[in-house]
Amino acid sequence: QQKRAKEQAALLKDLKSGDNVTTSSGIVGVVQSVRDHSVTLKSGDAKIEVLKSSISEVAKNTDKNS
Repeated sequence: QQKRAKEQAALLKDLKSGDNVTTSSGIVGVVQSVRDHSVTLKSGDAKIEVLKSSISEVAKNTDKNS
């Protein structure tokens, strides 16, 4: 459990604009901005602010303007 907690903390520390993320509730979006305890995501046409702690997966931006 401690290993998983450290991995999650490192994941959130490296979070930056443009990263594709999935929240624990299943919302998929692209990070628009990062604050101390929250992240603004763009999901479809909606802009959503969620707590960093709700981010469960991060995939670095690999989009090449396609």
